[in-house]
Amino acid sequence: MNKEELIEKAKEARELSYSPYSHFKVGAAILTKDGQVFVGANIENSSYPLCMCAERNALYNAMLHGVKKQDMVAMALSANTDEPCSPCGACRQVISELFPKKAPIYMSNLKGDVKETNIDELLPFAFSEDDLK
Repeated sequence: MNKEELIEKAKEARELSYSPYSHFKVGAAILTKDGQVFVGANIENSSYPLCMCAERNALYNAMLHGVKKQDMVAMALSANTDEPCSPCGACRQVISELFPKKAPIYMSNLKGDVKETNIDELLPFAFSEDDLK
């Protein structure tokens, strides 16, 4: 699966969003070494802190299906934004622990704009297990 196909999966996942408050739909997709794709969409709640972002839902979906960090090879996310959609701070922290550091993250929008990055670039000073020692 190429990057464009993975981004398309993220756009499809976006349609699963439950976002009655913000009306801001986000989709994410994770590709594994064996070609599986795990998707996530943002799910809102009237108690806003209980909302869950698409990126975390995709990561947790993959993990709940037995996928390990070393088995993930790429992530894509998409939203209806002017610029390619970027993960929030909470998602960056979770991605920094559960997703390979150098694996590509394709941030996109519905217009077709794409920016490729990785978690080291998005969160260079991440809090990690080493900080707990």
